[in-house]
Amino acid sequence: MADHPAVEVSDLTVSYGSTPVLTGVELTVPAGTGVCVTGENGIGKSTLLRCVSGLQRPDSGRIRVFGAAPGSSPEFWAAVVTTVEPPTWYPGLTTREHAELICRAHGQDPDEAGVDEALSRFGLTGHADAIPPSLSSGQKQRLTLALALLRPSSLLILDEPEHRLDPDGRAAVAEMLADFVATGGSLLMASHDDKFAVASGAELTTMESLVA
Repeated sequence: MADHPAVEVSDLTVSYGSTPVLTGVELTVPAGTGVCVTGENGIGKSTLLRCVSGLQRPDSGRIRVFGAAPGSSPEFWAAVVTTVEPPTWYPGLTTREHAELICRAHGQDPDEAGVDEALSRFGLTGHADAIPPSLSSGQKQRLTLALALLRPSSLLILDEPEHRLDPDGRAAVAEMLADFVATGGSLLMASHDDKFAVASGAELTTMESLVA
């Protein structure tokens, strides 16, 4: 995978009905780097991330993730973590059990993977035995990010990861993302917080600048 950019998007066009959302978008995320797309709501940031995640088919254009079409293989989902779609919470499973399930699904021993440490980092230790639907919106966001960072991956695709986090939470998550990039991971995210994005190790780019 290191022989290819993490993400290559060329001439991407997406419309909803007769309304164009993305037109001629060009984007490259070199492997081992971070890129943050900024811009106002409704400008197409989430649509771009959904297409790169393989969750939405564009009208035209080409997308490659580590040289392959997104979402096309088990290898893609082994390498890529995305928070573009709201998470699915399994009925009856606690916060800790969700984390343990994620680990086992990716061949990790939960104890060796550091489930308790991950929950502690995100301030969720006191909610380990709660079911996720009972958590506040901010706690759900922290759990989503904890699960994303707990499992092994090569590329994180995150849609406004700072959303619903307090300043301390934003700083902590930014540090974790910067560590992920510094150790060879690739990051593509959308954010409204430039300071958070830069602290996460991401280079800022606007949606307007991606149009050829």
